[in-house]
Order: sequence, then C-alpha cells, then structure tokens
Amino acid sequence: MAVSRQDRQFVDISLSFLRNPVSNDILLVKNENAIKNSIKNLIFTNLGERFFNPLLGSTVKDTLFDLADSISDLKIERSVKNVLENYEPRIKVNSVSSVYSEDSNECQIRIKYDIIGSEIVPQNLSFILKSTKL
Repeated sequence: MAVSRQDRQFVDISLSFLRNPVSNDILLVKNENAIKNSIKNLIFTNLGERFFNPLLGSTVKDTLFDLADSISDLKIERSVKNVLENYEPRIKVNSVSSVYSEDSNECQIRIKYDIIGSEIVPQNLSFILKSTKL
C-alpha cells in the first residue's frame, strides 16, 4: 500500500476581522496567504512594540529615514532576514533584496522563501514601504 504525503496546513485568522455570513465566525486565511500575512506583520512591527516580547520586530521603518545609500539597503535586508529567521519557523528565507528610492522616500522589498514541510514552489513576496513622517 502506497503512503501519500500530505502537506502541512497553516491557518490564521483574517486581520480584517470580517465574519463569515453563514457561520458568523471570523474569516480564516490559509496556507500561503497566512504565511504572507505573518511575514508582513513581523516586518511592520517595530522593535519593542509587543509588550511581552520586546525583541520581536524589525528596524525597517527606522531605516526609511536614513540617507538613501547601499548601507540603508543592507540594513533593511539584514533586519528583514533576522526577524524572519527568528520568528517565522514555517519558512526558509532564500533571499531578501531591497531597492531604496531616494526621490519618493520608499523602499521596495522582495523576499524569496520556501515553505518548510510543503512541496509548493518557492514563494515570492514583494511590497513597498513608505515613510509617513515629513
């Protein structure tokens, strides 16, 4: 009898807190989307922002106010990679790249990662960070 391998399932609650119209429960986010939401939450969380875990978070937002140069890109990449390696055990980070735009004071971040325990193709996540302070 052949044994089939079943991929791991990941489920998180939706941060929109919308309700399912049938069951009246909070909507769920599953698998790849749950992990993508978790990655963004970790990166957008500032160090010291979580009361009982002050080491959780990144310094990415602080770096947006530095002068735009290759050192800023390296700081952002290192901060993203560190927070994901320390606090997101469901993934293995393959690469992190950032492109800082001096004119618009924003940073494009691209993350390539594998989901551990799953045979899904490597995932890509890309988003833009903008500074809101003037």
